[in-house]
Amino acid sequence: MSRITKTLENLKQAGRKALIPFITAGDPNPGFTVPAMHEMVKAGADVIELGVPFSDPMADGPVIQRASERALAHKMSLRKVLELVREFRLQDDATPVVLMGYLNPVESLGYQNFVDKAKEVGVDGILTVDMPPEESSELLPMLDKAGIDPIFLLAPNSTEERIAKMGQLGRGYLYYVSLKGVTGASHLNLGDVERKIKEIRKLTSLPIEIGFGVKNAETAAAVSKLGDGVVVGSALVGKIEAAGEDTSLALRDITDLLSSMRKSLNA
Repeated sequence: MSRITKTLENLKQAGRKALIPFITAGDPNPGFTVPAMHEMVKAGADVIELGVPFSDPMADGPVIQRASERALAHKMSLRKVLELVREFRLQDDATPVVLMGYLNPVESLGYQNFVDKAKEVGVDGILTVDMPPEESSELLPMLDKAGIDPIFLLAPNSTEERIAKMGQLGRGYLYYVSLKGVTGASHLNLGDVERKIKEIRKLTSLPIEIGFGVKNAETAAAVSKLGDGVVVGSALVGKIEAAGEDTSLALRDITDLLSSMRKSLNA
């Protein structure tokens, strides 16, 4: 059983919802990432999604695009992201870590080489935005053998056939994109989300974590009632950006937001 599955099953048995923060590795600088990961765990994070910077993050809005640019300016690469996970594991062997990004850096490293390194440093899951299940037949067996969960994105317009396929091939959890558009978009319609989650539940038993549009504790609490937990990304990355070079302020602001979300989810 993977760390992700174990963590989410424990939460379910305790009647709690998962809080999954996302930050971009290397933003605003490489030295910020690992301390931020530890502080997010203290603030109530159950799983951490770590963004792998990429020069053309097509599914991401301007906030996360700029985070990638800042990280790439510090020469952040997939190899260096893996080393950050290794450093995190020196003090935390329990919190699941999911790498979220695009296929190009993985292909550049080589599928088997990437999977071997990811397993070695303690990565638990991979969410590759631009790798649909139809094109994952080469990578999935490698991930399965290494015990790394492939996590897929579901959208409001995902068909029943596609939902079933992702539920069959995916592990750990499914990430439901609650909005059409890019990360950081607004206009979240909870009624639409609820209807789609009910449809997905009929087709898979995997936990469903809901992201895109989760900006504050109130929204997190409302969204969490519909799924098994929430993913918060742009709201955190925006606070890191707003703090500029003041990383102490960035740490305080992101942990304050996560703490308020954790309290709301527990309530």
